[in-house]
This record gives sequence, structure tokens and C-alpha cells, in this order.
Amino acid sequence: MQSHQQQRSLSEVNGSVDTTHPKLKGFRRLAAFFGPAYLVSVGYMDPGNWATDIAGGSAYGYSLLWVLLLSNLMAVLLQSLSARLGIVSRLDLAQASRQTYSKPVNLFLYGLAEIAIAATDLAEILGMAIGLQLLFGFPLLWGVAITILDTFLLLVLINFGMRQIEAFIICLISIIGVAFLIELLIAKPQFTPMLSGFIPGFKDDNALYIAIAIIGATVMPHNLYLHSSLVQTRKFDRTEKAIRRALKFNFFDSIIALNLAFLVNAAILILAASTFFLAGEFHVEDIRTAHHFLEPLLGTSIAPILFAIALIAAGQSSTITGTLAGQIVMEGYLNLRIAPWMRRLITRLIAILPAFFTIYYFGEDSAGRLLVFSQVILSLQLGFAVIPLIHFVSDSERMGQFVISKKVKIIAWLSAIIIIFLNGRLIARQLMDWAADPAMTKILYFIVIPFTILVAAVLIYITIKPFVHPKKHDHKAMHHEAASPIEMKEVLNYNRIAVALDFSSRDQQTLSAALMQGGKNADYLLIHVLESAGAMMMSGEINDREHQSDQRILDTYCQDLIAKGYRCQFQVGFGRPSKSITSLSEHFNADLIVMGGHGHRGYKDFVFGSTVESVRHKVKIPVLIVR
Repeated sequence: MQSHQQQRSLSEVNGSVDTTHPKLKGFRRLAAFFGPAYLVSVGYMDPGNWATDIAGGSAYGYSLLWVLLLSNLMAVLLQSLSARLGIVSRLDLAQASRQTYSKPVNLFLYGLAEIAIAATDLAEILGMAIGLQLLFGFPLLWGVAITILDTFLLLVLINFGMRQIEAFIICLISIIGVAFLIELLIAKPQFTPMLSGFIPGFKDDNALYIAIAIIGATVMPHNLYLHSSLVQTRKFDRTEKAIRRALKFNFFDSIIALNLAFLVNAAILILAASTFFLAGEFHVEDIRTAHHFLEPLLGTSIAPILFAIALIAAGQSSTITGTLAGQIVMEGYLNLRIAPWMRRLITRLIAILPAFFTIYYFGEDSAGRLLVFSQVILSLQLGFAVIPLIHFVSDSERMGQFVISKKVKIIAWLSAIIIIFLNGRLIARQLMDWAADPAMTKILYFIVIPFTILVAAVLIYITIKPFVHPKKHDHKAMHHEAASPIEMKEVLNYNRIAVALDFSSRDQQTLSAALMQGGKNADYLLIHVLESAGAMMMSGEINDREHQSDQRILDTYCQDLIAKGYRCQFQVGFGRPSKSITSLSEHFNADLIVMGGHGHRGYKDFVFGSTVESVRHKVKIPVLIVR
């Protein structure tokens, strides 16, 4: 039975990877935990990172490598905290926020998270569109339009399981890594100057600005939501020993995956330094410009081809994880789940429309500015993910014995302060640039600045609130390593039971299961839904042969049950099964719905989602699924 409660994060794949099999020992058990961090790592090598890395390498050579290393250390820390939250509390970051803050605040946080995810997807769209243009010569608008076709890639992959998604992402990461390895071998960077780049320092104010942009592009808010959910795809025992092992293995996963992302970002910066900077091209900030200069500077045509292929792979891998993050924040903040295809389409359209509009009206040269703007949006939202995360993993009531130490807490808060301060500087500089543009004056003072002030006020609130007024947690939603004694209660009797039938061979099982729940003291409503085009258009006014036949079958079922001493009535629904079943059940005042678990097949599942899934998320009463 399925009650109307907080669902598991990414419920379709939650606990789907079993790490408890007796044959999984040593390295094989460790490998079973590897994967979530690789999906997270692609967000650290997306086209937004490329733009900042290229700008830093072309303008200052190797001197900003230390910034990449610092941002990577921060990323490892924050992502490990995100994984800890998911493993111990079995809540993702959005679900934990929903438990902690008020509804208005959570709605605001949800809105910001959706904007950040759209901004992330915007960067991926532009990156893939630019990659397609560089590789095949497509106009940028065509490339943007083509990116909508990957909307359904995630749907195909998730049907094969979480390990298959992870394998696909790892393949894309490998393509990126191999491409830049070959690029570096061709470029032959200088080793000694490269090492000096890990010594902290800024040559001028612009170097500070680029450093801020690098950090802002590296630590991305949606990755924190994503990681806290993805670690829950692993099934393991809830003992203290097993939880500690899961924390350790996921930490190894994070270190390896994020360091690979660091190597990719470092490779991009080193490539820019060893080509553009040494050649005196100090202002290469656009991805297309970088691609244009590669062949003449390196003396080979393979370099720009590899660059474009890696760009497409980076955009594609990042857009898959952005979709998952969108599903996580919607389910977590709103406790609302829609069909995956719709979730994916919403995310993509929100990102495509501004990209299409900007390029259409302002030309292809505006793509670079739009890419930078997307990173500013991400910077604005970062604190709203980082600060709650630190609060949650510092909460002994929520985390129990797995609460973070004072040392880790101090380092986490220092990292948060640095990140938020630097991103604040980035936002302030962008606001000053807009203030200098007369065309932006009204928008700036009447929309942007008031919204920025509102955002800052909410940020202060979510920072202070857990300190001054901590909210008691719902312990029913928490999970402990020790089992609680089972309280025996009276058997729950259902008095009004709705039974959904599809006239298949499984109807007998469905009816039998329903009768077992209520016996002869309950009232039963038998439901069958007509899904023909006529039924969808005319509803109850239709009276064709199919309608008449379905009524006769339901009547036969009912008469048979009445003859056996049961109270029964029937009702034919019309149109969408999930909508009709929900409506008829509510009108019947049912306290239980019994359904067959096979649902639709083929295109109907694809378009509408399964009937069972839709119904159980619509109703507030238990649903018994008979398979």
C-alpha cells in the first residue's frame, strides 16, 4: 500500500544498486559504491567552466592553477557533506530543507533552485550548440533547436538502471579526458612554469575577477541536491558499521571523481596558457574564439576537432545530471512528482527559450555573454544550497553519531563564507557593468536590485533561523541504525474500496486482493476506464458498442459478487485512466484503491507515465498494487 507521504528521493532508482550481496567483497564492494560522484563531477567540467578556464589561461598563463586546486578542495568538502546527509538521514537536501523551513521560505528556495537548474541547462545548451557549430558548421540557432532532441535520452537510460546511466556518463567523461590529453601532448606545456601556477597570488584586479568566476563556475548548487539523492541509490544495511563503510566508500568516490574533474579543468587552463598566452593572445574568453586559434597555433587540424567533440560530450553529460537535479528539487520541496518526460521538457524549454530569443535578436556573438550571465545566476543561488547543507550535517538530532566534527564544521563555514563572498563580488561587478549601460537602467533599479535585496534578506534568514529557532524533526521520517519495537494495533478494516479493472487476465487477482481487504462488510466500486478518442471527447455522452460492452462486463462482475454476499456497484470512466480513477474514487468516498500493477504499455507510459504511479501521487488514501 502506498500512502500520501514524503516519497523516497528519485524513488524509481532509490536503493536499486544492491551492495549487500555476499559475493561483493573487498574492491568489488568498493566499486559497487562508485558512480554517484561521477554524475556530480560532470557539473564541474561543463561549458561554463570551459569559458572561465580559457579566460584565465589566456590572460594569466599558469598563474591561476592554484584557484582551480582551491575550488576543487572546496568541492570535495561540500560534496562529501552532501553525500553524508543523504546516506545518514536518507533525505536529499531539498527534503531536509522542506522539513526545516516554513512553506513560504521553501517555495522561495524551490524557485531559486529551479532558476539555477535552468541556468545550468542554459550553459549546457549553449555549449552543445557551439560544439555542433564548430564540428559540423550548423548555425547556432539550429544547434540550440537540436539540443531539445536529447530531452528523451535520460528517459531511455533510466529504464536500463542507475549503473547504466553512470556507465554512460563515465564514457562521456573519458571522451573529454582523452581529448584534452591528446591536446596537451600536442601543445607540450612548460613543466616548471606550470608548477609555479600553484603558488597563490593575483597579478591584478582582473585576475581576482577571473578567479571568482572560476570558483563560481566550479562549485554549483544543483550538484549538492544531486549528490545527496544519488547516494541513496545504493542499498546497504542500516547498522552503524555499514553506514560508516558507506560514508568512507562514497568519500573515496568523491575524491577520485572530483579530482578527475580538476584534471580536466586544469588541462583546459593549461592548454589556453600554453597556446594563447604564449602566443600573445591574452583576451581569448569566447569558446568559439579559442577553437579558431587552436589549429594555427598548434599546427594541426585534429586539435579543434577534439576540442569540439569534448565540448559536445561535456554539454551532453551535464544536461543529463541537470534533469535529475530538477526532479529532485521538485519532489523534495513540493513533494510533487510528474512524468519524467515532462520534467525534462520543462527544464529544457525554460533554458532554450532565452537562448533562442537572445541569439535570434542579438546575434550569435551574444552567446558568450549569455554563458557568463548563466554563471552569475548560479552564483546568486549557491549560498541557498551551501548554508542549509552545513546546518543539516551539523545537527546532532538529525545526524546522530554521524554529525560532523567541530573541525570539519569550521572548515565548512569558512569555505561557505569564501564562496559566498567571492560570488557576491562577481554579482556586484556584474551589477556595476549593467549600471554603466543606459539601456539597463530601468531594469536594474526596478527589478534586478530589489530582487537582489530580497535574495540577500532570505539568505540571512536561512543562515540565522536554525541557530535561534531550531525546528523539531519528524522522527518518523528519519531512519536509525537500530530497529524499534513493533507496536501491535487492531487490524485496519476498509469500508469503501474502489477496484480499478482493465479487463485483462489479472482482474481476478485484483478482485481477490480487494475482497481480502474488506470482506463482506465493505462496499465495493468496480471501475473501468474507456480510453478511446470518442470517450476522451464526449465523456459520459458516448454510448457506443465498447461502452455498452464494458458496462455489461462490470455488471456481470457485480452480480456475481452480490450473489456471493458482497455489496457492489460499478462505474465506467472516460479519458485519462489516472484522472478518472482518482475522480470516481473520491466521489465514492473510498478509503482504499486496489489496482493491477502492470499499467499501460508502450507509448502511453511514455506520454502519460504509468497509471499506478499517477494515481498514487494524486490521492490521499492508501493504494494497494497487485502484481
